[in-house]
Amino acid sequence: MNTTELAWFKSSYSGSQGDSCVEVALTEQAVCVRDSKDVTCPHFAVGREGWTRFVGFVAGA
Repeated sequence: MNTTELAWFKSSYSGSQGDSCVEVALTEQAVCVRDSKDVTCPHFAVGREGWTRFVGFVAGA
């Protein structure tokens, strides 16, 4: 998957400093996640179901 073709975005809760965030990009199969401080580093992808469970867990924390 070519990451330059993905539409990466940060959370609206992300601070204006941008020094401690991740970016995500959605595909049909997965949610891709990368470090916003160094977008040249490898990203990882997680299935949409797994991402939904993760976000639900974090929201409840």
